[in-house]
Amino acid sequence: QVQLVESGGGLVQPGGSLRLSCATSERTFNRYTVGWFRQAPGKEREGVSCIRSSDGSTYYSDSVKGRFTISSDNAKNTVYLQMNSLKPEDTAVYYCAADTDPGPLPFSGSYRPSVYEFDYWGQGTQVTVSS
Repeated sequence: QVQLVESGGGLVQPGGSLRLSCATSERTFNRYTVGWFRQAPGKEREGVSCIRSSDGSTYYSDSVKGRFTISSDNAKNTVYLQMNSLKPEDTAVYYCAADTDPGPLPFSGSYRPSVYEFDYWGQGTQVTVSS
């Protein structure tokens, strides 16, 4: 059983920044694909960013590209999501998820993360962007 623990959510004004963290004790974390998803009230869960620690490839949804940055610290078994220039529409519960059996290839240009790819999920952390 892989346990993922998110932290770093909170209330921030529009234009502000937050950094989310996703930590696990799993030593094989650097073989996983880790994704950040978000879910706003009444909406489906959507993938916003993913990282393959094995080759460093990353994915960003169009809605966050240029504002969010995903990174991993394999020594700490932690993945981060740096969120800058936050907008009210970024308000959601953010979830960290792990795909423990990812494919061998980096993300392609047509890649879109699906919740069904990911085996384990964190409990979620609330991000609220409001003045």
